Amino acid sequence: MARPGHNRSHQPVEEEEDEDPVDAMIARTGCLVQHRQLQDCMAEWQDWRHCQAQLRAFGQCMARRK
Repeated sequence: MARPGHNRSHQPVEEEEDEDPVDAMIARTGCLVQHRQLQDCMAEWQDWRHCQAQLRAFGQCMARRK
């Protein structure tokens, strides 16, 4: 069986309103805004090369949390 958060397209709609475990983990680091900006960029461009500024910002935020 898949771990929670995987295979989301087959879960009932009610369960999708629950917070994603990865988002919860990133939120605890204080880098959720940067992560979401990176996700938005990737959704728009579908090419990480267009998202270097967002990638750097997220990486720098995560590095400060270590």
